[in-house]
Amino acid sequence: MKIGLLGCGRIGQVHARSIGQIDGATVGAVADAFDEPAQALAKKTGAPAMSADELISNVDIDAVVIGTPTDTHYDLIHAACDAGKAIFCEKPVDMSATRIRECMDAVGKSGVAFMTAFNRRFDPNFANMQKRIVAGEIGSVELITILSRDPSPPPIGYIKQSGGLFRDMMIHDLDMARFLLGEEPVRIYAVGASLVDPEIGKAGDVDTAAVTLTTASGKICQISNSRRATYGYDQRIEVHGSIGMLRAENMLENTVEVATSNGFQRAPAQHFFLERYESAYRAEMAHFIASVKSPNAVTPSIQDGLCAQILADAATESLQIGKAIDLTSP
Repeated sequence: MKIGLLGCGRIGQVHARSIGQIDGATVGAVADAFDEPAQALAKKTGAPAMSADELISNVDIDAVVIGTPTDTHYDLIHAACDAGKAIFCEKPVDMSATRIRECMDAVGKSGVAFMTAFNRRFDPNFANMQKRIVAGEIGSVELITILSRDPSPPPIGYIKQSGGLFRDMMIHDLDMARFLLGEEPVRIYAVGASLVDPEIGKAGDVDTAAVTLTTASGKICQISNSRRATYGYDQRIEVHGSIGMLRAENMLENTVEVATSNGFQRAPAQHFFLERYESAYRAEMAHFIASVKSPNAVTPSIQDGLCAQILADAATESLQIGKAIDLTSP
């Protein structure tokens, strides 16, 4: 299976590395708006660099990975559908739910496989947690707490074009909430502030936020995000059920603990998402490749991408008006 990489930046390099570790798949071509990263990744992978149009129309390419800026996804998805290529697309699919629906129509008409790259579903710990919830190990889910804190904020230039914290950062956690709750949220309420960097507030965004989701049956999910964590990349989840609780702790730099007269000390949390989710990136790509080769449905689907975007949009609106938002079916 030959896969074309659209976008040769940081995430494109991650996916190239994952593909290189999976039997039965290879990077068939790479493309980027800028020649230097395209040539650099071409050299690493041994695949030719070409334009996006050439890559998508290339009859030797079976699938494409879209790791380009979000505002380019819509056109690339439609072009890939027209060319009959399976699609692996980074989140968000698009900043507009309406445009995502239009992409869904194109995917449906073409019949190509489509995967929205919510890699955290493939984290071994989070995936294990979801399976044990489904198996009934803790009974009925009642309360979920998701904590996600970056070690430091991205550049202001990125913040201005990111769509805001809810669409850029929390969208992963909103998808995880759906993954673990087992039913769709019907109401969302968001609060937020700019506490880490005043420039983020001047750019019209927040860097500290919390969201409460509720479902029709009364299940509750609390999500908190911060663009700052002085102790590393903080990624924790707790699920409380009717007969027990499941908890996924942070991944540390090492598992060695030292005990002295000063107390117990452990290593810091892994510093950034590239280290923390390395195995998840590899597992999601393996799932995509296996699903394209078989009749099994690819998941997360483009529908999952739409649902997460609707939640992110509603959270943004809730923060703006200071009220809870009732959610309608996607």
